[in-house]
Amino acid sequence: MRQRRLLGLEVNGTAAQIAVDPSQTLLQVLRDELSLTGTKEGCSNGNCGACTVLVDGVSVLSCLTLGMEMEGKSVLTVEGLAQGTRLHPVQQAYIEEAGLQCGYCTPGLIMSTVYLLKRIPNPTEQEIRLNLAGNLCRCTGYDKIIRSVQSAAKMLQEVQS
Repeated sequence: MRQRRLLGLEVNGTAAQIAVDPSQTLLQVLRDELSLTGTKEGCSNGNCGACTVLVDGVSVLSCLTLGMEMEGKSVLTVEGLAQGTRLHPVQQAYIEEAGLQCGYCTPGLIMSTVYLLKRIPNPTEQEIRLNLAGNLCRCTGYDKIIRSVQSAAKMLQEVQS
């Protein structure tokens, strides 16, 4: 067993200092050490996008990122999007447009959508498909996901107006 090391980071707006095994991925740190189980482990090799989180505002596959690399960084998971009981517009849009079924891929899709809409507030269907290409869903078919992103874009524009 390796000696654990202290890791200081911010998760969902809250400072955290935890002892982690240097070989743990960010996904393992989030799920096993911080009990943030919204981020899912799908493939463990970066092909499915289920583990997507934002690190310092940038989309990251947490299954491919070492937890120790997060020293001093800010991590946002799907649990950190809602404001109390009020869902983030992207979360609300996925519900309203039925962009989820089993829900396993949904956290990663939601985080990828948040990242997309920060960079491209009003994406075309082609831009949505291109930017979500790294997120696999085996249940819904992608039309409902596309509609969810389009609806979320409209909701976010209304909030900002």
